[in-house]
Formats: sequence, C-alpha cells, structure tokens
Amino acid sequence: MDIQLNGKSTPISQPCSVAELLAELGLANKRVAVEINGEIVPRSQQTERMIAPNDNVEIVVAVGGG
Repeated sequence: MDIQLNGKSTPISQPCSVAELLAELGLANKRVAVEINGEIVPRSQQTERMIAPNDNVEIVVAVGGG
C-alpha cells in the first residue's frame, strides 16, 4: 500500500501503526511529531493509531541546538 510521507509517495509493506512505521524508519526512540491527514497524533496514541492507504503522513524530527 502507498502513503504520502512528507510529501512523497512511499510504499509500505502492510497496514501498520504509527509506532511501527517510526520503528521501520529508524525513528522509534527519537523525539518526533507525527501528523496524519492534518491531525497531530499524540505519542500516547502512536501504538493504537493505524495508517491507512493514501494517508498523508508528516513526520518532523526535533533537533536540539543553541
């Protein structure tokens, strides 16, 4: 199935949760913000929130600095 990930069409192997997608992308332990179809997904809901075909997923990684 395909999703839009940060503006690019991206195939994923199967329906998965936000947490599973983050793990697949190597972002599981990073500080990230996730938005699906314009709605922020709180960290507390990332294991429950499933990604559907054609969802528009935006992932922003927090970067520290001074």
